[in-house]
Amino acid sequence: MKTFVAKPAEVEKKWIIIDATNLVVGRLASIIAMRLKGKHKPIYTPHVDCGDNVVVINADKVVFTGNKYEKKRYYWHTGHPGGIKERSPRQILEGKHPERVVIKAVERMLARGPLGRRLMSNLRVYPGSAHPHEAQKPEPLDVAKLNSKNVRG
Repeated sequence: MKTFVAKPAEVEKKWIIIDATNLVVGRLASIIAMRLKGKHKPIYTPHVDCGDNVVVINADKVVFTGNKYEKKRYYWHTGHPGGIKERSPRQILEGKHPERVVIKAVERMLARGPLGRRLMSNLRVYPGSAHPHEAQKPEPLDVAKLNSKNVRG
């Protein structure tokens, strides 16, 4: 018996929509990363983009557990000497682009490289409830029902 290897032309990609209202960021990101990678499908192949297209709405209403809302830090470097910068989730969620909290959480759960960048292009995150993907007829995925720990508030 030969090992099954999915080819990119054989993969059937669905569109999924997730409402992130009152969902815990880390748990939400792990479910999104699994869906983007395609690990929920029986035809999963590690080096092929087998995952679905994921649309996340209400990303500005995600929550953190414990003190992470104030104490957690996101670091980046400007490239200049002494150019390390940091922000807390509170600063990002109250700022101009609150959806970046979800994007960074998912991005850091996927492998870095060409396939990881390709998988991230299948993720669309919107801070409000409006999105331009009605024509794709995305199926809703209720993350809150999967586990009671996924919801706070």
